Amino acid sequence: MSTIQQQGVNPLDGIAETLNRSAAATIAAATRGLSPITLMLAATDWGVHLARAPGKQMQLGAKAARKHMRLADYAARQTRDPDAEPAIEPLPQDRRFSDPAWKQQPFNLIAQSFLLNQQWWYAATTGIGGVSKHHEDIMEFTTRQMLDVLAPTNFLATNPVLQRKIMETSGKCLLDGFNNLIEDMQRQFRGLPPVGTEAFKVGETVATAKGKVVWRNRLMELIQYEPTTETVRPEPVLIIPAWIMKYYILDLSPENSLVRWLTAQGYTVFMISWHNPDSADRDVTLDDYRRLGAMAALDAVTGITGAAKVHAAGYCLGGTLLSIAAAAMARDGDDRLASMTLMAAQTEFSEPGELGLFIDEAQLDVLENMMWSKGYLDSSQMGGAFQILRSNDLLWSHILETYLMGEREPMNDLMAWNADGTRMPYAMHSEYLTRLFLNDDLAEGKYRVDGRAISLTAIRSPIFAVGTERDHVAPWKSVHKIHLLTGAEVTFVLTSGGHNAGIVSEPGHRNRYYRVLMREVDGHSYEGEEWLERATKAEGSWWTEWAHWLDSRSGKPVPPPSVGAPDKGYPPIADAPGHYILEK
Repeated sequence: MSTIQQQGVNPLDGIAETLNRSAAATIAAATRGLSPITLMLAATDWGVHLARAPGKQMQLGAKAARKHMRLADYAARQTRDPDAEPAIEPLPQDRRFSDPAWKQQPFNLIAQSFLLNQQWWYAATTGIGGVSKHHEDIMEFTTRQMLDVLAPTNFLATNPVLQRKIMETSGKCLLDGFNNLIEDMQRQFRGLPPVGTEAFKVGETVATAKGKVVWRNRLMELIQYEPTTETVRPEPVLIIPAWIMKYYILDLSPENSLVRWLTAQGYTVFMISWHNPDSADRDVTLDDYRRLGAMAALDAVTGITGAAKVHAAGYCLGGTLLSIAAAAMARDGDDRLASMTLMAAQTEFSEPGELGLFIDEAQLDVLENMMWSKGYLDSSQMGGAFQILRSNDLLWSHILETYLMGEREPMNDLMAWNADGTRMPYAMHSEYLTRLFLNDDLAEGKYRVDGRAISLTAIRSPIFAVGTERDHVAPWKSVHKIHLLTGAEVTFVLTSGGHNAGIVSEPGHRNRYYRVLMREVDGHSYEGEEWLERATKAEGSWWTEWAHWLDSRSGKPVPPPSVGAPDKGYPPIADAPGHYILEK
């Protein structure tokens, strides 16, 4: 008997694993990371249960008949009164039929028919006994995506706005749109960023706040920004952005830079700039980001400034990481956090919104195998998922305006930043999706750091949490659940805007508003809708609310610390924005 056989090692195991991974990776590439098994299971679950529900079928048949009658009634009324009340109104966020041209025949009937059909399909895919909630959500979402493909706004023959544009331009808009399509395809083929991004150069027009890189390791650079006031609060602010994005969303143009604004309020600001991982980083874990990111940065901040307390702030995934670090610190008696700010950051993942449609065992298996060959998840794959979540706003409207009407939306700093993508390491992303999204270990007290479980209940530092009204990545009601996980004082702010634009909400930004309500230590928590009723609404930027909150939890102003501390092992290494942010 061979030595391998004696040790119980099957030499075929490695070959079998490689073959399985390769086959699954091929399927994943063909399906753009979506699991066909998940879709098949959802469709089967829905179809079988609908087939055995004659009552539901009868209801759907009656509903279809009523909708035909409503459409016929509207058609009759509209011939007599062009301003007749429509049979159905679009959802508030659906702006596809807002142009007055959609009120003219026959396009009004086309639009009304589409909206009634859309409403019927919602009824057909929901409320069927026996269908799992996950499968119901997938079917409702999938049919909505299919209907969006067939929307009358997407076709020349049924879109009066497009027809008018063609008449006004004598067809030139179609030629311009075709040229836009060719240009975009060429750029994509060459790996170039979208048209217009060249006007927003990192370190020149965006990410221009002055500072120095004062610490660097293999995962992050730590930037300390120069003071802009004669005195500063003794507690510095450490910002931990997500590594799913580049940090300079918080230091965009000078007029909407959170960093510049915060230094102008008299704070010493530090920012983590993450390394953009590649294949060599495939085994980097979530705990590596905690140790080499959050904790290493905190050590550097306190070492440079000599501060006993630090205001820590985390954005998106960076806020989740901050929560993990804070819970571990509280468990271990580390009391260096004066406060914790969570910006559009989830700590409880049982209701992650439509992003949860892509999270189940079959879907994760596809994603893992897609990452396996490269060692990372590419930004284009993540961006595609986010586009699907908002296909009306991000996909079909873009195709209509850019390639049919020949009109390019002017590039701005936020759009240019969004095109500057990053990657996610294989081990970390797999762990994040499984332990947090799928198993919800952090909220359930099962997440382990250094071999021991941590609990968010241990956090007693005051918390300032920000949710955004139209967040498809971290729905505000999910972010709001921090109230249920700790007895610490929580000030929750709900601001207008989405996941990114709601956070980049500088004072003076038009049409911005927010709601705010503080819960005292161990106070009573309100669920989302009741919280909305009780919260105070204010016009303007939530940044000002945050500044007042920080001021009330900070000491009296003192002279600013030096930038870097060579004698303590933190010499200035390079000018901001540093090297890692330029990695492609």
